[in-house]
Amino acid sequence: MTGISLEQLGAIAEIIGACTILTGLIFGAYQIRAHRIDQRNAIATELTSTFYNAELARAVLLLHELPDGATVEDLRSHGPAFEDAAIIVCTSFETMGLLVYRKIAPFDLVMDLAGGMVASMHKKLNGWIVAKQIEQNQPSWAEWFAWLARRAEKYKHSADAPSGPASGWRP
Repeated sequence: MTGISLEQLGAIAEIIGACTILTGLIFGAYQIRAHRIDQRNAIATELTSTFYNAELARAVLLLHELPDGATVEDLRSHGPAFEDAAIIVCTSFETMGLLVYRKIAPFDLVMDLAGGMVASMHKKLNGWIVAKQIEQNQPSWAEWFAWLARRAEKYKHSADAPSGPASGWRP
């Protein structure tokens, strides 16, 4: 009898099946990687648009007038625009903190975009935040903002933080 036996055909089919599965796994891993890159880019775009938001920019500019550790009285003595600005800053960075915690937004990206601003604004607003938590009987108010600010402070002084300004970057 000449030709290929049934046993040989079965072995060839097993090899083809294994190659198909392996190809599928490689393609799947590539697709997952491409999806993660797309997701990271979309998040970066959304975060960047947050910082091009005129309302947040005005709020940060206004609050920079406050001293670090400003009390609720300090903030309120400047008028309702300052409290409105504080709410805008807190809610923006609260959302950002939660996105980092849930690993939706990469921590290093958020630190590169806003790490210094997060830490600075929290230093200025912490007294007001604590007072709001007590007034509203809601200790979790702005907790993700505070969490992100603590992480930003640690990051700033860590070995992982960039060592110089962006102007030193070379392509």
